[in-house]
Amino acid sequence: MSKRVVIVGGGIVGMATAWYCQQQGQQVTLVDRGPAHRDGCSFGNAGMIVPSHFIPLAAPGMIRLGLKWMLDPESPFYIRPRLSWELLRWLWCFRGACKESRVREAAPLLRDLHLASRRCFEELQTELEGGFGLVQRGLLMLCRDEHVWQEEIETSERARQLGLPARVLDPTALAEIDPNIEMDVRGAIHYPDDCHLSPNRLMLALQEKLSSRGCTFHWETECQGFRNQGNHITAVVTNKGEIEADEFLICGGIWSPEMTEHLNLKLPMQAGKGYSVMLDQPPELPELCSILTEARVAVTPMGSALRFAGTMEIAGVDSSITQSRVNGIVRSIQQYFPKFTETIFKECQPWVGLRPCSPDGLPYLGRPAIWENLIISTGHAMMGISLAMISGKIAAEIVDRQPTTIKPLHLLAPDRYG
Repeated sequence: MSKRVVIVGGGIVGMATAWYCQQQGQQVTLVDRGPAHRDGCSFGNAGMIVPSHFIPLAAPGMIRLGLKWMLDPESPFYIRPRLSWELLRWLWCFRGACKESRVREAAPLLRDLHLASRRCFEELQTELEGGFGLVQRGLLMLCRDEHVWQEEIETSERARQLGLPARVLDPTALAEIDPNIEMDVRGAIHYPDDCHLSPNRLMLALQEKLSSRGCTFHWETECQGFRNQGNHITAVVTNKGEIEADEFLICGGIWSPEMTEHLNLKLPMQAGKGYSVMLDQPPELPELCSILTEARVAVTPMGSALRFAGTMEIAGVDSSITQSRVNGIVRSIQQYFPKFTETIFKECQPWVGLRPCSPDGLPYLGRPAIWENLIISTGHAMMGISLAMISGKIAAEIVDRQPTTIKPLHLLAPDRYG
């Protein structure tokens, strides 16, 4: 029987959830606080689908590395010091998650989620007219430093142990696999299962297709709470009135904790500010997407343009631009790609987005125990695009009371922090 489903959040995770709920025959309404065709976090990111990223953000060594980066105003990571109980709690939980045992437990799950999401994107590419620029040639982890290079070789061996193909490339082999760009690196790891796409094209195509199939959109509509009877939610309360439904899904990104507070559910979350710059006419255009490993900068060809994205700035819900972080991205690029001088970026306008980061680097996905018709899907951090489609598919399966495509999902429980 068809259900009335309300999804709060119109980013890529909300859109993907709407897609699969609609495929299940549900009556879908999507609510978002922003305007349609907005330039939110789902639009300006690196657009990568990354099975190679099976190690969560919270991993051994990250605290030491983070403290080192804090001293550099142009580093790829920064936490703005401030008096905040939420930040202190998040840091405490992050510290507790930075364990090798936790990484070993999470890695197979992340692998399975990324690979399943990739298959979903392959199917979606044929469903959306014109596609969204899906390129399936893999990703390169580019390394300049010998020590970092050896660490990435060790990570590639872990990948192979998990069944993920990975190939170690010296500069000669690297030039053969991507001859269109000059690189000054020690070597690279090629992960052929990774791929990339254009987030802008994906978001606009999804919205158009959902709308044509009957999905109702309420833009500039802010969730202000919920109405309930016992542990059953009956309506979402917005600034434009109430919307009743049978099932409710919170896919609100960094705004999700604000919504779940109305439901006595705590979601530790911090906004991880990220930046990107786009070159419409780059001096060279690589064929593969890549990560500048030491700089933590993602490089993605999108048609004839080239996007560079990076940094993780924990500074609260703040969309202001810290120019030193943008400078850090731009200055690092020429170290890897000699023909990309700083001057060619002078006319580029930096984009900024806020990623929803959980303390353990894993998304929140599932039903919290205290609510019988609520599903949470948020906290995907830098893996929002990569995990969006499988998150949407799993959420739709939960709505329909079906077994989920990936299981078990206890590591993603939305009430795992109480």
